[in-house]
Amino acid sequence: MSTQPAARASTQVELPTRLATRALAGRVARRLVAGDLVLLEGELGAGKTFFARALLRALGVPAARAITSPTFILVNEYEATRGPVLHADLYRLRESAGEAGEALAQEAAALGLRERRGEGAVVLVEWSRGAEEVLGPAARLRVALSITGAHARQATLTGDLAAALGDERQ
Repeated sequence: MSTQPAARASTQVELPTRLATRALAGRVARRLVAGDLVLLEGELGAGKTFFARALLRALGVPAARAITSPTFILVNEYEATRGPVLHADLYRLRESAGEAGEALAQEAAALGLRERRGEGAVVLVEWSRGAEEVLGPAARLRVALSITGAHARQATLTGDLAAALGDERQ
């Protein structure tokens, strides 16, 4: 019997349009459950916040509720049809505390995202690298976005949900 952990599934999805990005966010939303963690990665302008907005709408955040980037306030909380959702952006923490290390982890821990996951909130985190350990149990999904055209992106999906999402491509 092997004691090695199972490799986490990974798949790539081409997103030629914003509509395709919204469709992927909808597929992700259908599979998320209370307490899930979704990590969003990619360079500036790769579409992390666009994806987060699409995911929040797909989770049932009402159209009347503005969805804004949490870059300057760090965390926005939304009430969706399936419960609370927190959208965090750790870019400014990384900028002030450095790419990794104890300072970043401490500042990220102070946001209380792990605790909110334990209470059943779905948590979306942009720019999480260096703070993953303080966010709680492993992410169900990591979405790494890369720019391939003016509105085109490629999403590399890693985690428990990756294989299922790759299998249900259009």
